[in-house]
This record gives sequence, C-alpha cells and structure tokens, in this order.
Amino acid sequence: MAQINVTFPDGAVRQYEAGTTIEDIAGSISASLKKKAVAGKKDGKVVDLYTPLEEDAAIEIVTLDSQDGVEVYRHSTAHLLAQAVKRIYGSEVKFGIGPVIEDGFYYDMDIPVSLSPEDLGKIEAEMEKIVKEDLPIRRKVVSRAEATEIFQGLNDHLKLELIRDLPEDATITLYEQGEFFDLCRGPHLPSTGFIKAFKLMNVAGAYWRGKSENQVLQRVYGTAWPKKAELEEYLHFIEEAKKRDHRKLGKELELFMFSEEAPGMPFYLPKGFTVRNELEQFSRRLQQLAQYTEVRTPFLMNERLWKQSGHWEHYQENMYFSEVDNATYALKPMNCPGHMLMYKNAMHSYRDLPIRYSEFGQVHRHEYSGALNGMLRVRTFCQDDAHVFVRPDQIETEIKGMIKLIDSIYKVFGFEYSVSLSTRPEDSMGSDELWETAEGALKKVLEASGMPYGIEEGDGAFYGPKIDFHITDALKRRHQCGTIQLDFQMPEKFDLTYVGQDNEKHRPVVLHRAMYGSMERFIGILIEHYAGAFPVWLTPIQARLMNISEVHIPYAEKVKEQLQQAGIRVELDARNEKIGYKIREAQVQKIPYMLVIGEKEMEDGTLSVRKRGVGDEGAMSVDAFVEKIRAEINEMK
Repeated sequence: MAQINVTFPDGAVRQYEAGTTIEDIAGSISASLKKKAVAGKKDGKVVDLYTPLEEDAAIEIVTLDSQDGVEVYRHSTAHLLAQAVKRIYGSEVKFGIGPVIEDGFYYDMDIPVSLSPEDLGKIEAEMEKIVKEDLPIRRKVVSRAEATEIFQGLNDHLKLELIRDLPEDATITLYEQGEFFDLCRGPHLPSTGFIKAFKLMNVAGAYWRGKSENQVLQRVYGTAWPKKAELEEYLHFIEEAKKRDHRKLGKELELFMFSEEAPGMPFYLPKGFTVRNELEQFSRRLQQLAQYTEVRTPFLMNERLWKQSGHWEHYQENMYFSEVDNATYALKPMNCPGHMLMYKNAMHSYRDLPIRYSEFGQVHRHEYSGALNGMLRVRTFCQDDAHVFVRPDQIETEIKGMIKLIDSIYKVFGFEYSVSLSTRPEDSMGSDELWETAEGALKKVLEASGMPYGIEEGDGAFYGPKIDFHITDALKRRHQCGTIQLDFQMPEKFDLTYVGQDNEKHRPVVLHRAMYGSMERFIGILIEHYAGAFPVWLTPIQARLMNISEVHIPYAEKVKEQLQQAGIRVELDARNEKIGYKIREAQVQKIPYMLVIGEKEMEDGTLSVRKRGVGDEGAMSVDAFVEKIRAEINEMK
C-alpha cells in the first residue's frame, strides 16, 4: 500500500497509508481527539472528517474549540433546519442559500405557508427528532448534468439558478442526511447527532440573492452553540441587548425620533440634543487644547469639486444631487474637499504646519432603506471630523498625538478598544508607490507606539490607508468609531502646497481624523452601553425636584433656581401625584438624582436626596448637594 506524508501544525511529519481518513488520523493521535474532532483542514482548507488522503498533505484536526469548527457546526444546523422544514411542509418547499453568519445561520426558503413565531417551535421539535436519529451526513460529487436533472425533477428554480451560475470547472457536490439532500459545497459535521444546542430566532423577508427585482423568500434565522450553557448565555445576552436597544430607549427617554417625511434622518428632541451638545463640548475642549481650529463648510457644493476630489468617480452612488442655477450640486458626503479649499485659500509656509482644521460637519450619504438601523445606520449624520495638513517629517508625531487624543476620549466612557490597519481597496486612486509609502508610515507609527494591531486587507478609504479604532461596549460588542487616515492623494488632486525652508513649493500630507466617528452612531452606542443611564455629566436631566404637597412648591421653585444658577440641569415635578409615583417615574426615566421636598426639608432648608442605583442618601443642604453633584460633573462620572 502506498504511503503518504502528513505534516501537522507543530511541524511533525508522520507516514500513513494512502486513503487514510482525517478521522483515522485524529484517532492515531488520541482517542479523545477523535471523539472531539468534527472536521479537518487539508492544506489550509476545511474539509469533512471522513475525507480520505491520497497524497502528501498538511493536516489539522478541527474541533468545536475553534472558529472553523463552530462554523461547520452552524452550517450543519442550517441543513438540520432545512430537513425539518421539508418534513413538515413537504416537497413544495424550495431552498435558496443557508450560510453561517455571526453567532448563527439563516436559510432562505420558498415555502407555501407564511411562517409565524409559533411555527418555529414546531420546526425546532422536528429538528430535535432528527438530532436523535443521528443521521450520517455525507458528501456526494455529481456532474453538472446530474445536478441539473435532479433539481429539474424537483422543479427547484432556485437551485437551478445557482447551478447555472457556477464556474464551468466547479466541483458540484450534494450533501445527504437521511431522506434529505441539498446542493452545498460543505463541509459538514459527520452526523446530525453532533448538534447539541440551537434556537430558531425569527423569520424575515429577503429578496432572492439580495436583488430587489427577485422574488421575496422567507428567511429563518437561528443560532447554534456547541454547549447548552453557551446557548443559554447567548440568549441571555440577546434579552439584555433588547432591553438596551437604543431605538426603544431613545423613544422612552425622549431623546430622538424618526419620521416618514425624512427616512433615515434623525430628529433630535431636546433631551437628545443635550446629550449631543455635551459630547461636542467635551470634544471641542480637548481639541482646543490640542491646537485644533474649528471651521464650518457648506452642505451643498458644485459637482466640479467632487470630480476633482475623486468622490464623483469612487463614491457617486452614495451621494445626493440637486440642480441649482442650471448646474449640478451635491450634498457633501464627506467634509474633506471643503477643508482642502480652505487650506488653498491662503499661502502657507513650512513654519505654519501642522494646520489642524476640525469640524462637526453634517454629511449626507445614501443608504438602502433595508440597511437603516435607528441611529447606528442613518442617511445624514454629524462627523467629528478633522483634517491636519503636515510636512512629511511631521507625520509620525502628529499621528501619535491623534492616538493620544482618541485614547483620552474613550477612557472617559470606560471603553476598551483595539486598532486595525486597513490597506488599499480595489476601488482606489493613486500610484502603488504612494500607497506603499502611506501604509508603511502607519505601520511605523503603530509599531513605534507598541500598540498591537490587526490588518484589514482592502478595507482602506479610496484615497488612503487608515488606522481604525474598535471600541468594546458593556455587552462586549465591538464598534468601529475612531479613524486616522493618511492621504497623499487629495493634496495632489487639489494641488496643495507650502513654501519650504528652501523657498521652493512642496506638497503637504493630509491626515483625516475622527474620534466619535458619527455623532449619531456614537450616541446610539452610548445609549446601549449605559442602558440609557448616562453618567451625571452627560445625562439630559441631572436632578429632579419633587414636592410632597402644593405648600412646598414655592421652596422647590427657589431651590430649582439655585441649582440652575449652579449650572445643573434640573426639573421640578410639581404635579399633584403621590411621591412614590413621582420617584418611580424618575427611576424609569433614569434620572441620576431625585430630590424630595416635604415639610421637614422646607423647614430645615434641605433636600432629601435619592441617587439612581443607590437609593436614599439622606438629608443634605442645597449647597452641599450642589458641591456633590458639581464634583461628579467635573470629574465626568
């Protein structure tokens, strides 16, 4: 029997007989590894556990402790769902695609009934039966003609379209488990019995292959985990996320609203605008200390500008246009071109640089209606934008300063963060040489700072590479917010110059920088991070006065004025309601301090102080309370 060499991840090489399966190789290492194995990696590609090896290969055993293993597990659970649906609803069901997604999977299906949440429980019960049957899952290679004949016989137009679009040299495979089979490239678990914990989450409509001209299919979403404890933990996380949903809390706390008159464009209500204003002022103070100069550029500018900047060629489909005086204008999707014009408005010497322009600039970008998501994905938003014009020798120092500035902001909110370097995308402008220089400069800064970073290949802006900051919220979800982008292209496009020490003209480099990113998105993240209970400095109403009876109103009004004079955002609840009701309502509205005024407080010139999340803090003079809350505000707690 022919022998083959198998190389393991640690570099060790063993000989096996040709035809040995990956499962057998796992068993040759240890019985426990064979029991844990769910798939294998052959020369870096994930394959089925029962794949025979006919030639030398690098092999890795895949278990459910790895991301690859979990993806195989979830893909097989999607097929488990499809088999259960077929059993319940019969041969009329046609299946589209069923990919793995973050934390789960989905399957698109053409099904003769409209599925409801109640139906999901029935499907889950059938899935459990199939798990108990422990059906082997096996791969079968078929020709294009065979695959076409099979799915023509089933009158399955969805699968026939997929087969038609496969490359001519594609290996076409079916996966079979019991009476069920489906077109799939795999790989899969060895059998249905490996699946231990899953939950069907919801049903939604989805255009076939994501195209609006195609039919709408029913998409069933599910989640699957190797252990029941992991599933329970995830479901708890989902419930907690629902409670924290910024769309729900934004409405309950009267922070913002949306209207059909302006889809995807938020309306800030008074309380929400207070939050935004506090965020802006905080950032503004830090930027002033860092020698940034705040500017403002127009919303609407001529198409000539956008052609010059490259946005016309690379970003046009995301822009809004209008005809003004027989000329085409665009609502700005970015602030950069306006800042280029500002720089070019005057002559600059090498001594002037760096020049730091900052702007809370409102931008408009077209998003598909299906992609809109409360404040997290909108069509108009405010960027806390900055463009810094530097000499090449200033790049490293300036980026270090930007990183320090971003770090100082995120620390206030308790955000941990990671960074990534995003490299040249396919749709980009400029020479290879300039891109290599720009990417090299960012790598040098990151390595010099000792910051660990990942590489996001092809995820840069069309004009330059970037460092992205990914914050982690209270639910351990990651959000990309801050960014630093290095740009050699815009100075070329706009012919920007400065006069050097040699009295010759030189080209500056532009650094694009955002810290919050989108103000709207950052506010949405903060609402969910704090579950609506903002820290005192940021919360719209910092204290609410509550009188026990009408006779206490004059004193309460006097206290209110005193607090307002001290710069505290305060309300007076003078309604003729029981004090318990007023306190409960203030708690629901997540107001940090509830200040109760009764007969004793009025006589003593004090306040009965209750703190959110703490409870009764006893009686306090007005001056003492002002000192206490001002300290919290100043310390940004």
